[in-house]
Amino acid sequence: MNKRNLVLALAATATLLAPALGRAQDAWPAKPIRLIVPFPPGGGTDIVARTLGQKLSERLHQPVVIDNKPGASTIIGTDAVAKAAPDGYTLLLSGSTSFSVNPALRARLPYDPMTDLAPIAIVARTPLVLVVAQNAPWKTLDQFVASAKAKPQGIRYATFGAGSGPHLAGELFALAAGVKLQDVPYKGSAQATLAVMSGEIEADIDTVATVAPHIRAGKLRALGIVGATRSSLLPEVKTMAEQKLPEATFDAWYGFAAPAKTPAAVVERISREVLAVMADPALQAQLRAQGMEPAALGAAPFRAQMESEIARYRALAHRAGIAAE
Repeated sequence: MNKRNLVLALAATATLLAPALGRAQDAWPAKPIRLIVPFPPGGGTDIVARTLGQKLSERLHQPVVIDNKPGASTIIGTDAVAKAAPDGYTLLLSGSTSFSVNPALRARLPYDPMTDLAPIAIVARTPLVLVVAQNAPWKTLDQFVASAKAKPQGIRYATFGAGSGPHLAGELFALAAGVKLQDVPYKGSAQATLAVMSGEIEADIDTVATVAPHIRAGKLRALGIVGATRSSLLPEVKTMAEQKLPEATFDAWYGFAAPAKTPAAVVERISREVLAVMADPALQAQLRAQGMEPAALGAAPFRAQMESEIARYRALAHRAGIAAE
């Protein structure tokens, strides 16, 4: 076959295959979808994943199976998605730790969120809150700060590992308050919360969604909201900014992503479905009842948020001397 005939044959083959490939993408999803959550069951990220996963399953007529892969400050689960087959059947639901905090604080990561992940949508925001045990000696944030100043590194607080969102929030708080705290890593919210309630450590910085039930049950005391605004679930708790520590503000959010080479048509379909789910007033009410603010930001603003936060957190980490390996 001469060169001209070969080119014609290849063109004809591509023409024949194009409709088949289009039909394959249109057929998505043809099997269950695995939604990886890089935290143990029970925390804020897991709550969002299970709430949205159920609604997505109803819309897509396929099971959405939650796969918890905790560890290494969300790196294990996030990397599993980055290296998964880019076919739309393995997705990530994680917090800003995976998308902006880790890239800002860690010189080496097995994945790059800007090139190895395809952002789909930011679906919720949730404020973090500084809590202590109900029987702790600190009734106010001022008392907590005074004690921390009197005993540098004498107060231990829970994180999800070096460079995680709670770690960065804790270090920003310490920098703003002029104190030194000791971070202690845990695999997830359930273990960290139990450690505070049992007296194993003194404090925790976690999502309102996770700790609010324990606050209402009288097991934990909230000293300050770390986010920019008060929480609708804990409206009586002042923000750090309201307590004269504006530089301690840290916002947490949750986003969907897929492996980077997932076909554009599939990513767009997933994004449409996720945003449609987020428009459901009942689901919004369900999230608010658990201390989260619904969001519906598509791929472009998601990517822009990652870029801006990576730059901001990298500068803050340099100023605070935070390093995560």
